[in-house]
Amino acid sequence: METVILAVVIAVVVLGALGGLVVGSRRKKPLPPPPTSVPDITAPPAEPHVGDEAETPRDEARRTIEEVDLPDGSAPVAVEEPPVPDVPVLDVPEPTAGRLVRLRSRLSRSQNALGKGLLTLLSREHLDEDTWEEIEDILLIADVGVAPTQELVDGLRARVKVLGTRTPQELRTLLREELLKLVGTDMDRTVRTEPEDRKPGIVMVVGVNGTGKTTTTGKLARVLVADGRTVVLGAADTFRAAAADQLQTWGERVGAHTVRGPEAGDPASVAFDAVKEGKEMGVDVVLIDTAGRLHTKTGLMDELGKVKRVVEKHAPLDEVLLVLDATTGQNGLVQARVFAEVVDITGIVLTKLDGTAKGGIVIAVQRELGVPVKLIGLGEGADDLAPFEPEAFVDALIGE
Repeated sequence: METVILAVVIAVVVLGALGGLVVGSRRKKPLPPPPTSVPDITAPPAEPHVGDEAETPRDEARRTIEEVDLPDGSAPVAVEEPPVPDVPVLDVPEPTAGRLVRLRSRLSRSQNALGKGLLTLLSREHLDEDTWEEIEDILLIADVGVAPTQELVDGLRARVKVLGTRTPQELRTLLREELLKLVGTDMDRTVRTEPEDRKPGIVMVVGVNGTGKTTTTGKLARVLVADGRTVVLGAADTFRAAAADQLQTWGERVGAHTVRGPEAGDPASVAFDAVKEGKEMGVDVVLIDTAGRLHTKTGLMDELGKVKRVVEKHAPLDEVLLVLDATTGQNGLVQARVFAEVVDITGIVLTKLDGTAKGGIVIAVQRELGVPVKLIGLGEGADDLAPFEPEAFVDALIGE
């Protein structure tokens, strides 16, 4: 038993000795020698330049800050100017003095039939009843009216009888004098826009749809600006689509401010505001364009009267201009009567007096209303609205 134990102890000792030898040999194994030089490090590829993607960066000459030329402040520095807003170019209206004379040829083209027809008949050697009836027919066709026609014929018959032998020039002078009596040379045809005790003058423009009322208001603004006045436009025609836009365009052409309201709004309110702003701005004239009225519609005519009353809360109206289409003839007189009853017309504007219009309506409408024709429209041009001048008008009627 003791022998077995001894053998085991010897075996353990031998194994321990062998393990120590192995560990010792491993610890005595030499480490690898340190590197003798610094290894080369490859730089990352440079970013490619334009046009040479595969090219490596090149050494470039560089300057120090002392070698760089800096500005000394003497050279001008460009400063970008702010954009200048576009300023609308304003029209320069034609002066109103003598405007009808300048437009006389246009008027005479449509009116010469009246003058030439009368002169031809009057120059006959014998003026019998048939001839005088023909003269009456010419005057009636020209819308002179029954009463004025009879008055003119009676005057001509009396003077021709006294005159006896008649030369063409004598006949022309005779006819001119008689027509001037009917047209009237002693009526005040000034458009009243300058009240003595206040500013601004207030003008209301009325009329039936289609007579050129809004266009006439815009052209009247040009007439006033041409005479050196400042103007505010009141777009009180709130019922017709684009009427306010149309009036504003006319105003912008000559630098006139336009007061407008919502479509289908209260026209009396727009008219009231226009006069108010005109006072605040200190302008010379306020022009109020009203909605076109059918003279047969009582409600519409009553509303026109309301516009007048509301405006007069500021100040009395200085002028109420009725715009009539000269081509409507005697029907225009019916319109004129009704408007005169509602708003007290102070002056007539006859439009479309070129083309096929009949000049006799000037005489008839003045006789009907007892108010003068103050302005006439002779075309579609911006400056074709002219102050009415009886002498120039009659000269255009009978020709040279």
